[in-house]
Amino acid sequence: MRILLCALLLSTSAAFAQGPVPPDGHLQADRAQSEFEKTVPPPIHQQASVDFAKVKKDADELVLLSQSIHSGIDSVGKGMIQKDLIDKLKQVEKLSKRLRSQLTP
Repeated sequence: MRILLCALLLSTSAAFAQGPVPPDGHLQADRAQSEFEKTVPPPIHQQASVDFAKVKKDADELVLLSQSIHSGIDSVGKGMIQKDLIDKLKQVEKLSKRLRSQLTP
């Protein structure tokens, strides 16, 4: 009797240690999903063509603006502020955003 009871306890404890078994439908669905994912090709990322002349023009304008802002900041140190300094800073921001959007895929 004790042997039968020990065998029964060991078999039930081994069954619970493995955890719940998912139904067959879930296993088949998981396999089908993984097979489907293997057959789908990865997306193709096409990089838009960049208008080099426009990018170069914007970059040159950005350089000129930054140089004029640099001299304007020097005058701020002397207690004077150029009238168009804020407008130039806004233009720098606008140009940098445009350049970033043109060059970022």
